[in-house]
Amino acid sequence: MFDYLRQDPAGFLLFMLYRAPAVLLALTFHEVAHGYVALRCGDPTAQMMHRLSLNPIRHMDPVGTVSMFLLGFGWAKPVPVNPRNFRRGSRDDLLVSLAGVTVNFILFLIGTVLTVLVGFSLYVPELAQDGQGLRFMLGFSETGFSAQLFPVYAKELQPLLRLPWLLHVQRFLLHFCMINLGLCLFNLLPLPPLDGFHVFNDLVLKGRADLSGKAFRIAHVALLLLMFSTDIVSRLVGAAVNGVQGFVLGLVLSLLGR
Repeated sequence: MFDYLRQDPAGFLLFMLYRAPAVLLALTFHEVAHGYVALRCGDPTAQMMHRLSLNPIRHMDPVGTVSMFLLGFGWAKPVPVNPRNFRRGSRDDLLVSLAGVTVNFILFLIGTVLTVLVGFSLYVPELAQDGQGLRFMLGFSETGFSAQLFPVYAKELQPLLRLPWLLHVQRFLLHFCMINLGLCLFNLLPLPPLDGFHVFNDLVLKGRADLSGKAFRIAHVALLLLMFSTDIVSRLVGAAVNGVQGFVLGLVLSLLGR
């Protein structure tokens, strides 16, 4: 992304016009889901601190949001939760931890269905009526998918499009799917301070890993160093994202007769 910004600033800005709303929506719904489930479990902390808002500014973490834009995965400012208010202890903690990633996965599923439906009208019949053609245009690891994300390839795409104006809708939906799935799977990593650590602690360790706020801050810094100094996290999450999306896309195409 940094090379893209340096080589083609105008194209990068146009690319971000589609990506930005996808990022903000994914982060906002992720955090609101945490706060809403916490409220249902007896903890009104997020509500009292006005974190059940759909205003994305209330949920943005500077580093996490930039990571979402540039890397495709990241985090928002954590919703404040007081586990002492939960009615059923570890069960409620598990539900709250899973709420954000569950909502992101549901949004990914909805987005995937919409990309296929839009594809039926957007692409020429040779692609729209063929499962392999649709996979080429919609699969995260495919050339057709990448070409649609970057406006610089608009002319090359023209012969493949029946209704070119729909490409604007499709670009947003493709970003939306990729961001939501990336946010979901990244946050499921069993590393503090991510949601996956809470899930691992509740299900496997039975709540025995009671880390202090200082320990979480140290772990957060360690995770940042790991992310920005190596490609271990990006390669792991990227492989998982491509695998899950390929399976779900194939399932959706089968259900819709392609």
